[in-house]
Amino acid sequence: MDFTILGAGAWGTAMAIHLNRLGHGVHLVARRIDHAMRLASDRVNNDYLPEVTIPINIQIGHEIKPALMEANAVILACPSIGVKNLLLQIRGVKDASIRLRWAVSLSKGMDLETLQTPIDLFAEILPELRGAVLTGPTYASEVASGKPTAMVLASNGDQKKLFELQMALSGDSLRVYTSNDVRGAELGGCLKNVYAIGSGICHGLGLGDNATSALLTRSLHEMVQLGSRLGGKEETFYGLSGFGDLVATCYGSWSRNRSFGERIGKGEKIPYLLRAQNKVVEGYSATRAFAKIVRKQGLESPILKEIYSILYQQKDPLVAVQNLMSRSVKQEPENLPSRLCTIPERE
Repeated sequence: MDFTILGAGAWGTAMAIHLNRLGHGVHLVARRIDHAMRLASDRVNNDYLPEVTIPINIQIGHEIKPALMEANAVILACPSIGVKNLLLQIRGVKDASIRLRWAVSLSKGMDLETLQTPIDLFAEILPELRGAVLTGPTYASEVASGKPTAMVLASNGDQKKLFELQMALSGDSLRVYTSNDVRGAELGGCLKNVYAIGSGICHGLGLGDNATSALLTRSLHEMVQLGSRLGGKEETFYGLSGFGDLVATCYGSWSRNRSFGERIGKGEKIPYLLRAQNKVVEGYSATRAFAKIVRKQGLESPILKEIYSILYQQKDPLVAVQNLMSRSVKQEPENLPSRLCTIPERE
């Protein structure tokens, strides 16, 4: 297949290298012309993924229209805040491509104004394309270097047609499962970033492994409760796009959400951290988005509530932890539904 990847950050670059390794045609499109020129000349993404060389047969540009002319699938590898604008640009030039069939999102967030996920925006702006989400526990550098990885490809459409895309994305180093629970896959990818900030805060405060492990366990419980109430399938949150991504992001030293939380726990000021970042911390805006949703729907989310109070209400992180520890004691669920003992993704 021929793929166009919009967004030349770490993840977009890593996916371009992976697809090129599989023998596909790949066109990587950078947002800025100066960035595209540096990538084309240096064949290294010094801004986002300096440890990996970009193969010479990956085309690099900054204009969307020529990049889409031969594409079968377009992959959006941008922060969630940029998804809507990219889709509008694609719609404006899509007539230049007669082969384009798939639009795939790598984003793990939602539109702050409308609270729409990427798939919601796909259906609204480009309904003629088949929309899909590729998500799961991934570190861009490891994908680029060919280390073993597993992901979930979720789509609401015909699962038989999804098989073609699944096979195109899969290889010796990347195993792709499919799912028809797009809502659950997207919500898991969003929520885990929120809880990763909380994990980082625990680490920054020096609370120890006991506290971090307890937070991770209760965060999974809260993710399942929230995600299923918001339309996802409960079992999805125990799979790669939920539990798997949660563990990776909460414990991975490479996680920008965890690192962001860690620096907050060590006393650094949030406005300074946001200005100093050259990469988007998706969990910061996701916390605000989910706080709006749970308030509107009256859902219980004590961990999310405390993380929101730290990020947006200047609450002392230690006080937030004490609030969680002083909640009324209760019984842990004794039994998980039997269906959760099976692998939720499909081969």
